[in-house]
Amino acid sequence: MGDVMQQATMTQSLRRAVLVVALLNLTYFGVEFAVALAIGSVSLFADSVDFLEDASINLLIFFALTWAAKTRARVGMAMAGILLLPALALLWALWGKFTNPQPPEAFALSITGAGALAVNLLCAFLLARFRSHGGSLTRAAFLSARNDAIANVAIIGAGLITAYIWNSVWPDVIVGLAIAAMNLDAAHEVWEAAQEEHRAVP
Repeated sequence: MGDVMQQATMTQSLRRAVLVVALLNLTYFGVEFAVALAIGSVSLFADSVDFLEDASINLLIFFALTWAAKTRARVGMAMAGILLLPALALLWALWGKFTNPQPPEAFALSITGAGALAVNLLCAFLLARFRSHGGSLTRAAFLSARNDAIANVAIIGAGLITAYIWNSVWPDVIVGLAIAAMNLDAAHEVWEAAQEEHRAVP
């Protein structure tokens, strides 16, 4: 009985955490998307779509935690597909950058990346204690927050490089491509975890 109560308490705590994470991601999506459009940044555009994707994942987890384990596993497989969305968005942003090859405003790029880093570190901290609870869905959310924090450091670096070393579109474009690559890797990890989960449920 005690284990059941503890499990229920953990689930409720996780639901509260993912709801807060979803709202944080949705808010910063608006900020980053607006700045990306204003300064013409590929990496910020890709990262803003990441924030929207993270908000969607965490909202889905909020509702899915009341579902059966097999259903959660199936939704986890769908989440692997959602993790690929920033890569598709990046292709569109790259096309726009190569038709208008102007480097983004370096200071705005770094400051916005620093704000994104703060949000993602907070989200990763909120989710870290739950990454082994809730199955592949929670793993998807934690991996996404962790990868985004790494990407934000790279965005800050791209802004500094653009400002002081190489005034070109390429630092921004290279970071945008790296963000897409990290999401492909995260999608693979989530797919594998969801498949194992699905096989383990009778």
